[in-house]
Amino acid sequence: MKALLLNLLVTIGLGVTSGVAQEVNSSKLDSLFEQLTINDQAMGSVAIATAGEVIYQKAIGYSVMNETEKIPASPMTKYRIGSVSKMFTATMIFQLVESKKIKLDELLSTYFPSIPNADRIKLRNLLNHRSGIHNFTNDEAYMTYNEVPKTQEEMVSIIAAAGSDFEPDAKAEYSNSNFVLLGYIIESVTGKSYADNLEKRIASKLKLADTYVGGKTNPKNKEAYSYVMMGAWIPYSETDMSIPGGAGAVVSTPTDMVKFIDGLFSGKLVSQGSLDQMKTLTDNYGMGMFRIPFYERSGYGHNGSIDAFTSSLAYFPEDKLAIAYCTNGQVYPMNEIIVGALSIVFDRAYTIPTFITISLNAEELDQYPGVYASTTFPLKLTVTREDSTLFIQAEGQMKIPLEATAMDKFKFDPAGILIDFNRTRNELTLNQGGGTYVFTRQ
Repeated sequence: MKALLLNLLVTIGLGVTSGVAQEVNSSKLDSLFEQLTINDQAMGSVAIATAGEVIYQKAIGYSVMNETEKIPASPMTKYRIGSVSKMFTATMIFQLVESKKIKLDELLSTYFPSIPNADRIKLRNLLNHRSGIHNFTNDEAYMTYNEVPKTQEEMVSIIAAAGSDFEPDAKAEYSNSNFVLLGYIIESVTGKSYADNLEKRIASKLKLADTYVGGKTNPKNKEAYSYVMMGAWIPYSETDMSIPGGAGAVVSTPTDMVKFIDGLFSGKLVSQGSLDQMKTLTDNYGMGMFRIPFYERSGYGHNGSIDAFTSSLAYFPEDKLAIAYCTNGQVYPMNEIIVGALSIVFDRAYTIPTFITISLNAEELDQYPGVYASTTFPLKLTVTREDSTLFIQAEGQMKIPLEATAMDKFKFDPAGILIDFNRTRNELTLNQGGGTYVFTRQ
């Protein structure tokens, strides 16, 4: 439900295009991340750059927490970036295409004939998730072995045994298996490890000193552990990095990540023709990246998740702006943090979330239910009360619970929704992702 509401609001948000503010409002960005810190809503680090120059950095929370020590996060803290690794893998594949070491129309059977339909799956099908190869991380068995080292032979066997979900190129469906195999193909073609290729083909070219293939977490190397909030931050288990490989084994910092994506889009890693192919969407999937809408803007990038780490990397070509965020502990959704940061950078109206709540009784809550309609929003909203909780539901979507922050003011943090009721005018105002919409009770 969060994604449906957010995507709709960001997509239909119109108005005058505004560029990056002449001077980024660092104090407002600081306030956003300080609120997240004070209320134990997130830990992590963010970096924002324009034309390759970092204009903002911030780290919050801790990279390590245990009974004997707490190490505060810093801009130099390194995080597992999960599926953002796919952008690095895709970049290296296109480098090999440009050097005529491989072809996008080459068949997977050249490398891994044991994979179902390998004689009909092209390498381009792996890149844009049209192979039909089952996603091994979707299986219940995955969590029984994800902490145990696996060889390439073992991983190929696991992927082959999982079979195919649809005919090659019939549709698109996200699968980590595709990029694990692409990582192995890079190794096969070059005769060197994925880690060596990453260093030679990307990290050394862009001077990314903090980007490499991860191993067992090493806090002495400024690497972060990940945590989940269970009343307090609790350590999460570690996936063995031999398993995600080209799909998710990269460790980096937000600062290195924005340098990487700026280098990619400025022609330092692949040709414009290759970049155009990477950006071309088929059923919403590019080759190693997605389109990221933000109101009237279109960015490109990827999100990632591994263990309790989440990450996001995006580039907005018209503004030459890059943003990267990595978190090793999350309560407030990463997407809402990115929307908030971008709203501030692009000088859009944005209210920093508050995490204070109050309790209202049934009589107080009964002043709000009804059906509300807007001339600027395509869906009606229905407000209901169940016991001591107020709910809001957009047409065709699930209802979501609201928390009161004051009389007439409510919120739903997982989607960054703020609701202000005006009982005198029989109105509610919906605020989300920088957009403001007024609804009248029918």
